[in-house]
Amino acid sequence: MAQPEYVPVIPADRVRIDERLPPPDSWRADRPADAKGPVRPAGTRLGATGPDTGYGLKLARRFGDRLQLTEGISAEDAVAGCFAVGTKRCTLFGRAPVIYDFELSFTLWGFLGGAPADLIEARRPLFNACSHHYWDQRDIADAVPEPTLRLTPAQVRERLPSWRSLLLLPAAPGPMSPEADGSRH
Repeated sequence: MAQPEYVPVIPADRVRIDERLPPPDSWRADRPADAKGPVRPAGTRLGATGPDTGYGLKLARRFGDRLQLTEGISAEDAVAGCFAVGTKRCTLFGRAPVIYDFELSFTLWGFLGGAPADLIEARRPLFNACSHHYWDQRDIADAVPEPTLRLTPAQVRERLPSWRSLLLLPAAPGPMSPEADGSRH
């Protein structure tokens, strides 16, 4: 704001018009991490960026008192994992998060009730302590394919009894597989 002319100013405090900054040089997206076009890169563990995803965390936390939790999964874990799925859904549509993104996510993983017993068992290793591990949250989001994200929460609720068609989870280890006894190659 300009100073009124009736206020006394010593010459050292006057604005020096001749000391302007030069215009900036031209800029190009030529750094290694700069996007090379309008399409964002896709793939596992790359995440989903979009507008106002921080507000999505507030929306996801609104489900805290409605969650049906099981042993080994805290409310923080459920919110963190479902937040990752909800933000993946909203960025798919190119918009900021809305409550329905998280309703779909919590419904899909069975935290709002009606979850089959095998879904509850399948989600336990994914969600256990995921609130402390970013890569576990990315794995949860990557387990939900795009066609599932395009459904409405009501459609997911209807299809929840056949939940395996909605998610991309590895098959459960059989009794003779190396994963069944905890050893890995």
